[in-house]
Amino acid sequence: MGWISSCCLLTKALLDTGMTHLRRLKEMNFRLKIVSYKDLYGWTMDEIVKTIGLKNNCTFCGVFRRQALDRGAALLKVDKLVTGHNADDIAETVLLNILRGDIARLSRCTSITTGEDGPIPRCKPFKYTYEKEIVMYAYFKRLDYFSTECIYSPNAYRGFAREFIKDLERMRPRAILDIIKSGEDFRISTSTKMPEQGICERCGYISSQKWCKACVLLEGLNKGLPKLGIGRSRGLDNNHRKDVKQSNGTKNIEGKQCGSLDF
Repeated sequence: MGWISSCCLLTKALLDTGMTHLRRLKEMNFRLKIVSYKDLYGWTMDEIVKTIGLKNNCTFCGVFRRQALDRGAALLKVDKLVTGHNADDIAETVLLNILRGDIARLSRCTSITTGEDGPIPRCKPFKYTYEKEIVMYAYFKRLDYFSTECIYSPNAYRGFAREFIKDLERMRPRAILDIIKSGEDFRISTSTKMPEQGICERCGYISSQKWCKACVLLEGLNKGLPKLGIGRSRGLDNNHRKDVKQSNGTKNIEGKQCGSLDF
């Protein structure tokens, strides 16, 4: 059995996370594959935050982390990718998609299994498990676990959704499960579909546009325009694409395409 971690062991918070993984997996006789942003994208998360500041860095980390997990899963030739998302996480995602008006993602974010049509489906076995239940289980079982928040996430949009849901939960204990149920009902009633998946022309990763989101974000970083890929735009216009091809910056991803990791 192969387990994957896409953590960058650079900041103190993430180092604590990684060391906890290492100790626990060693006890359970599981192997751990560490996939780093530096190897995949040529940037560490610390370097990205220094470039863009403390706003929007979760956008970069989220896109890079999801792709890193997929690439790590492909390297290990696994059948499914299992993540630790719990009920709190899913309720937050439902609320965020409502606030963003993202109908297509709202209709699928409550599914336990997604990506069945792709090469590696994703599963969320803790969909109906509260975060506090997981923490209590780990505590009473005396499991080695970490509880350190990411030092770069205080201004994250998701954090405001989390606080709102916790306020609702104080008034209505079932608020989290009710939000998930609302997302499930919406999935049944909507006919909105996600865009068809293709292949990124730049790195070969799955994408609904000519360039995947990771390549767009990387190009912005490498050209000194970190906000280039932030927002609803999921690709580059033709004029900018031509400009990108002609650019020879010091960190252009022509020379370091994402996904060039070699194990």
